[in-house]
Amino acid sequence: MMLTHRELFLKNVAQTSDFPLGLEIEQAEGIFLHGKNGQKYIDLISGIGVSNVGHRHPKVTEAIHNQVDKYLHLMVYGEYVQTPQVLLADALVSTLATNSENSARLDNVYFTNSGTEAIEGAMKLAKRFTGRQEIISCINAYHGATQGALSLSGSENFKRNYRPLLPQMKQIVHGNFDDISKISCRTAAVVIEVIAGEAGVRVPAQDYFVAIRKQCDLTGTLLIIDEIQTGFGRTGTFWAYEQFGFYPDVLVCAKGMGGGMPIGAFIASQQTMSVFKNNPILGHITTFGGHPVSCAASLATLNVILEEKLLPQVNHKAQIFRDLLVHPKIKEVRNQGLMMAVEFEDFETLKPIIDRAIEKGVITDWFLFCDNSMRIAPPLIITEEEIRKACLTILESIK
Repeated sequence: MMLTHRELFLKNVAQTSDFPLGLEIEQAEGIFLHGKNGQKYIDLISGIGVSNVGHRHPKVTEAIHNQVDKYLHLMVYGEYVQTPQVLLADALVSTLATNSENSARLDNVYFTNSGTEAIEGAMKLAKRFTGRQEIISCINAYHGATQGALSLSGSENFKRNYRPLLPQMKQIVHGNFDDISKISCRTAAVVIEVIAGEAGVRVPAQDYFVAIRKQCDLTGTLLIIDEIQTGFGRTGTFWAYEQFGFYPDVLVCAKGMGGGMPIGAFIASQQTMSVFKNNPILGHITTFGGHPVSCAASLATLNVILEEKLLPQVNHKAQIFRDLLVHPKIKEVRNQGLMMAVEFEDFETLKPIIDRAIEKGVITDWFLFCDNSMRIAPPLIITEEEIRKACLTILESIK
């Protein structure tokens, strides 16, 4: 007897838990996923922060088709002049506000395949540029799953069975001003999210990053900002750091960057990035980083966000969620734009609500380091009517 796709999935596709969602999706478009038996789901998590412009946005798919007709992979990264890479790098640089006179402008883009790889490249860049080894990250932070990125992770539960990891890693509490003094002349870099994502959407005080920026300048430490979840409009500005009055030395992005295609990047000044050219030559390399089809999709995504004026709509849409998600079992709603956490008493309360919402056609999730909070991060194109329908379903699922 021939096995079903579900049976083959469980048999041959490596699993990361004993309870995968197991939804069988045949088509996706806009904010909707369509199952094989006619089910229709509102995707309120955008594939975990990926589909910022919705699934299969027509301008993104058109860009993919056009590039496929020209060429796919040609050569390992950084050797050929490839139009999709060049145009995307130029467009990304144009989104970055002009820097202060005291430090260099972010004008050099290194393309990778994912956010984890971008973090790895940024870590190497900091060590090579500063000649130091110590890197500081935050408790309850998540920056990826490879061994270098995992070394930054804020949860011993995720790390203990993979030790030894990278040495000279220190951690601070996101948003805690007292911990800023731990950044010293021994520190190569601070790797930090603007909004603490997997900690359950924790928003720091307005002047927190100004203080970190000052300490990094005093100690010669690179400030690496992880915008893998927050970039490409998720919080209401193209980059979340724009809302906090500071400028990073290195910016890391991925997820929503590709419009559904795999891509990441770390961006620094040309002076900083130049250390990869020698001692050793080819100091950081990748075969598929900056794949032309992914770059074409990313450029289309960037243009959709700007041309369709999605950014000015984000906070209004977020407020509708906040206004509607009111219930005695909801303890708090935290957000920065359409990056939201809806807090419940505990995981035992939340998990059945998530399960019932999925049965009713709305997909949500929880956070790695905050499992009593519901993750809501819909495509930025979601309409007011769709928000109301999704919230009604969540409230019904709570009941």
